Amino acid sequence: MSLTTLALIALVPLLVWRIYSRIKNQMTRQRSIVSRHYTGLLVFAALVLVPGTQLGDRPFQLAALAAGSLAGIALGTYGLSRTRFEDTPEGYFFTPPSRMGILVAMLLVARVIYLGIEIYMNQGSNHANPRFTDSPITMSCLGMTAAYFATFSAGLMRWRQRKRKEIGKL
Repeated sequence: MSLTTLALIALVPLLVWRIYSRIKNQMTRQRSIVSRHYTGLLVFAALVLVPGTQLGDRPFQLAALAAGSLAGIALGTYGLSRTRFEDTPEGYFFTPPSRMGILVAMLLVARVIYLGIEIYMNQGSNHANPRFTDSPITMSCLGMTAAYFATFSAGLMRWRQRKRKEIGKL
């Protein structure tokens, strides 16, 4: 086993732990900022639409992306029902269900790390490196993660619009 492989074996758990810690810190009580919700919706919708436009000639991967997206929408809707919304004098806050968000995000992270390891293992061989859109598993993970967070952002936007209407009625 080469030194590079040993370094990879040692660094992957550290990388996973750091990503997990970062995601966990983001899944706490947060201030609701409407521009972030719009940005989240646009970015995560693009994460589904851009690969979807490239998969016209590969229906199995496109179906996996669509199935993952449907699962992500369902999980996002459920996650919104479990979210705690707060209207305080300091502003609007929400607390997402942390375990669900971490699980969905880490699923995509695990898949990306797997692809990275696969590319590393293919070095020096005659095997072609996989593209991100080649695997139906990757597409379903991407669809689920992007649709979950897009649905969540859309739900937060709807909540803020309802709050704005309530203020207007007073």
